[in-house]
Amino acid sequence: MSLLAALNPPQREAAKYLDGPLLVLAGAGSGKTRVITHKIAYLIGECGYKPGSIAAITFTNKAAREMQERAAKLTQGVNTKGLIVTTFHSMGLRMLREDAKFAELKPAFSILDSADAAGIVSEILKTTDKQEIRRAVSRISLWKNELKSPAAALATAEDDNARAYARIYDRYDATLRAYQAVDFDDLIRLPAELLDTHAELREKWQNRLRHILVDEYQDTNVAQYRLLQKLTGVRAAFTAVGDDDQAIYGWRGASADNLRQLNEDYPHLHVVKLEQNYRSSVRILKAANSLIANNPKLFEKRLWSDLGLGDAIQVMPTKDDEHEAESVVMRLLSHKFQHRTEWRDYAILYRGNYQARIFEQALRNEKVPYQLSGGQSFFDRAEIKDVISYLRLIANSDDDPAFIRAVTTPKRGIGAATLEKLGQVAATLHVSLFEAVFSAAAASQIGERQLAPLIEFCNFINRMEERVPREPAGELLNDLLKTIDYEVYLFDQDDQRAAQSKWNNVLEFAAWIGKKGEEDEKDLLQLTQTIALITLLEGREEEEPDAVRLSTLHAAKGLEFGHVFLVGVEENILPHRDAVDEGRLEEERRLMYVGVTRAKKSLTLSYCSRRKRARETVACDPSRFIDELGDDVRMPEKPSSADAKASGSDRLAALKAMLG
Repeated sequence: MSLLAALNPPQREAAKYLDGPLLVLAGAGSGKTRVITHKIAYLIGECGYKPGSIAAITFTNKAAREMQERAAKLTQGVNTKGLIVTTFHSMGLRMLREDAKFAELKPAFSILDSADAAGIVSEILKTTDKQEIRRAVSRISLWKNELKSPAAALATAEDDNARAYARIYDRYDATLRAYQAVDFDDLIRLPAELLDTHAELREKWQNRLRHILVDEYQDTNVAQYRLLQKLTGVRAAFTAVGDDDQAIYGWRGASADNLRQLNEDYPHLHVVKLEQNYRSSVRILKAANSLIANNPKLFEKRLWSDLGLGDAIQVMPTKDDEHEAESVVMRLLSHKFQHRTEWRDYAILYRGNYQARIFEQALRNEKVPYQLSGGQSFFDRAEIKDVISYLRLIANSDDDPAFIRAVTTPKRGIGAATLEKLGQVAATLHVSLFEAVFSAAAASQIGERQLAPLIEFCNFINRMEERVPREPAGELLNDLLKTIDYEVYLFDQDDQRAAQSKWNNVLEFAAWIGKKGEEDEKDLLQLTQTIALITLLEGREEEEPDAVRLSTLHAAKGLEFGHVFLVGVEENILPHRDAVDEGRLEEERRLMYVGVTRAKKSLTLSYCSRRKRARETVACDPSRFIDELGDDVRMPEKPSSADAKASGSDRLAALKAMLG
């Protein structure tokens, strides 16, 4: 029984099943990554599949990396070169790079990030109103995820408002084509459309990939499902692993209906349920099962565990938000003191990012180390985006957003008026800003003194581009930073400390590019396309710091902690008021379920009687979800507020004395 001996019977059945489409319904903590990695090892080691004919697709770089490492351990001594373990977006990028011409793209197309996309929409709308821009961007994104073209969006628009957005989408799409650029959603939409319309592409990819495994299947959207269908064809050799109870991304276009659709599209679908949970105590699972039973079910399943009964789930009513933050931190400190645990064993989870600030303050007051999930990504820092704009321009001179950022950072005496004239020339000639610099029209319409620095800049970019295929990425980038005097620019812009910190980030980025270029044998152009898909913080192989984790429920999915504090469990917060109004209560219940099932040993829920909202204080009610957790939840006696304050400060004094 070699490779699969470590699996329980349903896990083993899932790993060995190869007779067509398979759905593995994997409850929280039931070992789904284990099934996927063992199945990869089984396909290569015992069924003779070539590694390059297997693709495992997941949603985050972190999950892909973990899967890759675990599969490598299982297949020691076997050559797994060519095995594809990747995210949906990276898979789409790989296909677009290979088959760019079918999408009328040059291979060095740019990938625009969300800030670039917002910038283009802002130009089209002629507004800087962030909310208005965000609405348009998310509308376009949802249409792309549903594989709707601008024409289809216009044809099916239900009112004037939708028609206006569809017209914005049309102009946005045209702008991207002019820039030879794609956005995140295009990385899945375009390959799905290309496979649909080009039979030879479909055959090529279907022959190349003999088995596809998809993780977190419940989070797929229409475009991702269509891509999977086109890649697997009539053979339908795929393993979809998911949990309908953890579908929490409906607002982002994910469709829990994809599970129902699988049943309809593949009548021979084989379903395996993983119900044994290896994470949580019996009490936590009992509460989770009781909660989720209030949702209608596509597939019945009940999680069970043999990890013992565990602590009772505690519910902690508090006076207001400050009292809640203090009480949670006090309880955390005293638990850590009694049980000799580590900081990293604790998580404070909440519905919305805005709830974090007061907990950060309370943790800082007690000098507790903490880590914020979903904080600013390394790549969102201005100094890193400056450097990347040069790399994008070297890769694709038609990338106008990159051109504007690079040509004005550091300042080269090129003013807004000159750029505006250049923009007019480019628009008249229907070429990119870069190409417009060398046109006769630019020479006649822009003064010689103003044009000279533009020509010098473009010549520099062209020289760099010529060196890309010949020289290592790291050396090239260091040379670029020296030539543009970026360090001097930073120290001119900022005070000593801020500038030093920014320059250190740039050096770290350059070192990372050098290392990645060597390890992956990629030149600067290939790395530039990859960068758009990686968050450097995910890419760092550091040990998790020993710190309390503060996280939204969405960002905590897939993680686990010994002891979880689920805070702000109130009506209008969890479930969120908008979700209830829009009929999305079931998704909010699944979000609560995700929160409950993050906990291994203990779970504490807290809510406030009153909460600050803007300038006023409003009364709050405990969430309906608390009652739905069943009768094994310990509700405390309510002390009077004077007692509460006294006992709180007494406890704090006693605790400090113990620690002192």
